[in-house]
Amino acid sequence: MGRFDGKVAVVTGGASGIGAAIAERLAGEGASVVVGDVNTDDVRCDVTVEADVEALVATAVERHGGLHLAVNCAGVGTFAPIVEHPVEEWDRVVDICLKGVFLSVKHEARAMRDGGAGGAIVNIASINARQPGEGMAAYCSAKAAVEMLTRCAALELGSAGIRVNGIGPGLVDTPLTAYAKDMPVVGGAYLRNTPLGRTGQPGDIAAAACWLMSEEASWVSGDTLFVDGAALTREYPRFFDLLGG
Repeated sequence: MGRFDGKVAVVTGGASGIGAAIAERLAGEGASVVVGDVNTDDVRCDVTVEADVEALVATAVERHGGLHLAVNCAGVGTFAPIVEHPVEEWDRVVDICLKGVFLSVKHEARAMRDGGAGGAIVNIASINARQPGEGMAAYCSAKAAVEMLTRCAALELGSAGIRVNGIGPGLVDTPLTAYAKDMPVVGGAYLRNTPLGRTGQPGDIAAAACWLMSEEASWVSGDTLFVDGAALTREYPRFFDLLGG
């Protein structure tokens, strides 16, 4: 028997990278999983559009009879100094990384509450929720807000038996972080700033997410678990120096 036999889960941003690894692990441990993404064969979901998020959750409930687990992975980054940052790029990053999590939690928690059996939600934040990065003001600000949104949601939803936690990954090897491989000077800086000396893998985050949703973490709520090889103990790469910005 799997830890999540009989459970229904949704995963936003689940078509690749961390989201795909989480969806696969949930399914492997017995859950019925519905993936929402702008690039998926399951349910197309733009997390910045409330109707899309509502439809994703409704699909899970209609297909499988309820909702018990949710992981919100959709995210995007950009790179620009604050004094040159296009407002359109700021809005795009904040909308996907923050508003998308808000809309997802809103509708996931509503379905869990209405189902009457509680549930568990995990929001994917970032090491940059606490560690600033040059040229990353929009991303860092949005991910810091995700950490606080997670705490607010845990506060409000606990009485309904819904636990809400976050994960703050360090550098994880995904399509979105391919730049670190393509630019050895950047990849090397990440590794020097990670005491465990390696890049994270999507499975590292999937393992943590599934633990947070399991009964083993039944009294854990409102926290963000940083899965980063201890990178928070050092500093973020100095992009302006490395890239000549």
